[in-house]
Parts: sequence; C-alpha cells; structure tokens
Amino acid sequence: MTSTPTETAQAWDAASVASHRARSRGRQGILLLLLLACGLSLALDIATGPGKLDMATIFTALFQPETVDPRSRIIIWDIRLPVALMALLIGSMLGLAGAQMQTILGNPLADPFTLGLSSAASVGASLAIVFGFSVLPVAGPFILTANAFVFALGAALAVFALTRLRGVTPETMILFGIALMFTFNALLGLLQYRASETQLTHIVFWMLGSLGRANWDKIAVAAAVSLIVMPLMWRDRWRLTALRVGDDRAASLGVDVGRLRLRMLVLVALLSAVAVSFVGVIGFIGLVGPHIARMLVGEDQRFFAPAAFLAGGLLMSVTSIVSKSLVPGVIYPIGIITALVGVPFFVSLILSRRSRP
Repeated sequence: MTSTPTETAQAWDAASVASHRARSRGRQGILLLLLLACGLSLALDIATGPGKLDMATIFTALFQPETVDPRSRIIIWDIRLPVALMALLIGSMLGLAGAQMQTILGNPLADPFTLGLSSAASVGASLAIVFGFSVLPVAGPFILTANAFVFALGAALAVFALTRLRGVTPETMILFGIALMFTFNALLGLLQYRASETQLTHIVFWMLGSLGRANWDKIAVAAAVSLIVMPLMWRDRWRLTALRVGDDRAASLGVDVGRLRLRMLVLVALLSAVAVSFVGVIGFIGLVGPHIARMLVGEDQRFFAPAAFLAGGLLMSVTSIVSKSLVPGVIYPIGIITALVGVPFFVSLILSRRSRP
C-alpha cells in the first residue's frame, strides 16, 4: 500500500523536526562541555603559580580559609583567585564582542583588536593617566573606563559609518580598522613620549596586557557589565541570526539592520572598553574564540553567542596558565601570549579565505 503525498510530507516534516532536535541537543551538549572545560581551567589556574601550594592546602583555603595560614590565604584569595576569575571574565567578554562584531559586519576577520577598538580604548585610558583628562566630567573614579568606552565607541561608530558607504567590502573594513589601529598606536606613542616614568610604566601595562592588577572590585564591575550586556544581546538573537543571510533578506524579515548594527556596536564598545581599562590590550581572543564557537555550533545565535562567550573565557584562562608555566617563578604579560597564539591563527585564516574560489 503506497502512502499519499500528505502522509509523505508529514513523515518528512517529522524527520526534519527530529533531526533539528537532535542537532539542538548536540549543541547543548557542546555548550555544557565548554562550561565544564572553563571550570577545569579555572581550577588549574588557581592551582598554578609561584608559592608552591599543594592541592590539599588550595582546596582548604578555598572552602575553609580560616583554617589555613595567612600566607596561603592571601595567595589564594588576594592573588590567584582574582586573577583566574578575571581571566575567565575578560576572555568571555572579548569572545562575545568579537562574535557580534563578525556577525554585524559580515566579516570573519573582525574583532575589537583588528578593528582598532582596543587601541582606541587604550588611548582614552592613557589620556586619563597622563593628563587626568576625562571625556565625561561625571566619571569620577571610573575615569579610565569612561575614557576607554568613549574612545572605543568613537572607533566603532567610524567603522559603522564606513559600512554605510556603497561598494565597501569586508576587506576594506578590515583595512580601515588596521588604519585606525595604527593611528591610535601612534597617538599612544606620543602619550608615552610625554609621560613621566611612573605614567609610562602604567601605559606599558595597557600595551602588554596583564592580569596582575586584578582585584575583587574589578571582577564585580566586569561581571555586572557582562550581566547587563548579555541579556540585551540575547534579546536580538533572532535578528542577529537573520543578519547572517544578508542585509536585504534580514530587512525583508522585519529587521531594522541599521539600528541593530548601531545597538550591537555600542554594546561591543562597552565590553571592549571595560576589558581594556582593566587588563590592557589583549589581542586575538575576540578573533579566535568566535571561530572556535562557529566550528562547534554554527551560526545560530542561540548557541553561537554562548559558545563564543565560553570559548573566549576558556582561551584566556588557558593563556593565563601558560603565562605562569613557561618559566618557573616568572609571570609573563598575558597580551604577549595571546599575540603569539593569535598571529599564526590570523595568518592561516587569511590564507584559507584566499584559497577559496
């Protein structure tokens, strides 16, 4: 007995739904694995570093700090734990920022570093260091973060303005971002030349990128910014997914492409500014993290954005471990390590795009 066309269509629909649910469960499993990997990396980061503490002491200091000696308690709670948590938070923020930059610009080479946002934020922070200049007079103790945000937002708006011009290709936007980066790096050089010895040391901190000044107040601010930004981006998850099929098709689905891009650029600027103001310039986390997420879960923002968030945090956490493990007793600036890892990936990505027909 042959089936009718209606029965065949129903069977096909049921198979499609089952396949979609299976893919969704697989992606949820990947997110869970990334979350577990972040937890494991966090534990290893806490256990790694100068001080030669055994695992029993570390475990006791974490859960019963009053029972260990003051030295061990200070090492864990004032040094290692803040650094480990800051690495996860900042990496996650940069991973999410890079993912949305790539989405709204339709360019897999976009991230806050390659488009000059990080360099712009560094110039804003350096102006506060050298001259005490505040773009927002009401910034108060958050002058560094406020300056970094305004300058990063200015760079983001410049990139956004470029996307509005006809005939602009993704490669053109990357070249424009690189030009912005070199411009702000030149301004940073001028500020270095003008700075005092103490100010120069502070600026070098921004350029190299370091987790050495992590503390609980900065962790609280970074966590608060993440908790504010993530729901706002999540609200636009369907619009961002639609944007991946092209501006015209997204607009036909009711997406206001211009407003969506502007909204995301503001949020990306905020994430980049907070990251740079706390740990300095960290390159390539916002580029590598989203590509790992894309390879694992695809472009659907329900899975892509959380995966990029977790992948960025995992990369930064692993880099933090590596920075303390290369030479015993020496902690290298984390920005150096991320650049050494990111540059080969960046070059391979460019070559892979050139090899496509």
